[in-house]
Amino acid sequence: MLTLGIVSQTGLIIIAVLALILFGPKKLPEFGKAMGSTLKEFKDATKGLADDDDEDKDNAKTKSSEDK
Repeated sequence: MLTLGIVSQTGLIIIAVLALILFGPKKLPEFGKAMGSTLKEFKDATKGLADDDDEDKDNAKTKSSEDK
C-alpha cells in the first residue's frame, strides 16, 4: 500500500522479489551498484545547483552594497 509516498514493508518485499526475478541473482548486485552511483551523482548535482544559487545571492548582496 502506498501512503504519502511511503512504501510499506510488504511493498518492499514484493519489489525485491520482482527485481530478483527480472534481473536474476547475478545481475542484481550490478544493478544495485549502478543505482547507488546514479543516486550519488544526482545528489551531487542538486547540491551543486544549491551552492550556485547561494553564490548568486551573495554576489547580488555584494553588488547592491557597493552601489550604495
